[in-house]
Formats: sequence, structure tokens, C-alpha cells
Amino acid sequence: MKNITFTANEMLIDKARARARKENTSLNRRFREWLEQYATRGDENADFDEVMKKLSYVNPGKTFTREELNER
Repeated sequence: MKNITFTANEMLIDKARARARKENTSLNRRFREWLEQYATRGDENADFDEVMKKLSYVNPGKTFTREELNER
């Protein structure tokens, strides 16, 4: 792993550390989790596009009306 340094308000850091302690974890771990989510955000669209490509052969045979699409 690579170390990085951030600057933040000291009071905010203290509050975040206290919250992490209450959650039985560390601020460092919470930050790594956040960083992973932030870095991978938007990848869901790529996954969706890949599924749609795989299903491109599907043809329902007709265009459905709004009423047909909303039938339960």
C-alpha cells in the first residue's frame, strides 16, 4: 500500500476517529473503504452496458404499448 497525506480540520479528524472507535474500526480503514467506493463509482454503468451487449440478440418480436408494458 502507498501512504498519502491529507490536511483537514483537527476537530473534524478527532470526531471522525471517535466515531470510527465506536464502530470498532479505524479512521484509516474507513478512509480506504471510502476511497474504493469513490474510485469505482460509475463502473456500474460499464457493467450494465456489458450486460446489454450480451443480450443484444434478444428480440421480443414486436413493440409493446404502454398498457402492455404496465400489465401485471
